Amino acid sequence: MLKINILDLLNTFESIGIRKGDTLLVHSSLSSFGYVEGGTQTVIEALLASVGISGNVFVPTLTGKPSDGPTNPPVFDVKKSPCWTGRIPSEFMKLPDAKRSLHPTHSVAGIGPLVDYLIKGHEDSLTPCGKDSPYIKIAEIGGYILLLGVTMDSNTTIHSAEELANVPYHLQKEKTECTIVDHSGNILKREIYLHRWGTPRYFQKIEEPLENLHILTQTKCGNSVIRLIKSMPMIEWLYKKLIQNPEYLIKES
Repeated sequence: MLKINILDLLNTFESIGIRKGDTLLVHSSLSSFGYVEGGTQTVIEALLASVGISGNVFVPTLTGKPSDGPTNPPVFDVKKSPCWTGRIPSEFMKLPDAKRSLHPTHSVAGIGPLVDYLIKGHEDSLTPCGKDSPYIKIAEIGGYILLLGVTMDSNTTIHSAEELANVPYHLQKEKTECTIVDHSGNILKREIYLHRWGTPRYFQKIEEPLENLHILTQTKCGNSVIRLIKSMPMIEWLYKKLIQNPEYLIKES
């Protein structure tokens, strides 16, 4: 069985271009590597070591589901609501230094000196991944999206471009009043637009163009394909595509 250790991860992250002080939004599949010595904790330690104390690491801690909407509003407890984005985010968000944003469906958790700024007000963002969300803020400070063994289908920041371009299929028509329990146990109410599930997309189609534009770089670690994406250049490129053709990402039947 192929075994991966922390040095393998550190060398891979350095080779793909991750440096001290960087900000990463990490989508991941632990099982994609094969066998990682130390498991989830080793991957998290490697990520934090790669960006150093001046950098920031985020993971998506998503809780949204297709049934969410005005007739079934979500209730989100920032301390208790589990995420469905995998073992690495589930463990990461429980770390003592991790802080989680308050969005009721598309929260993120982060560690680093800019985390407070980057998660602040996520619950007030009118759309989950749009203006004032951590997804946009990470892009604005020159951050990266890191895909560890997952495809572009896991790249939540693609929704940022969809929301900025106001594509017609992506958001529900009516706002939903969501209930949020914050870090102090206070109950907050927010009326926001939630995602409308059900429109098949083909996000993988943007990988080759992004690679040709040097916005995306990829390598391998063990059995896992690692992709590093410059967040703002990706959003800007995709936004233009969606303005020209709002159905650009819709999967052809």
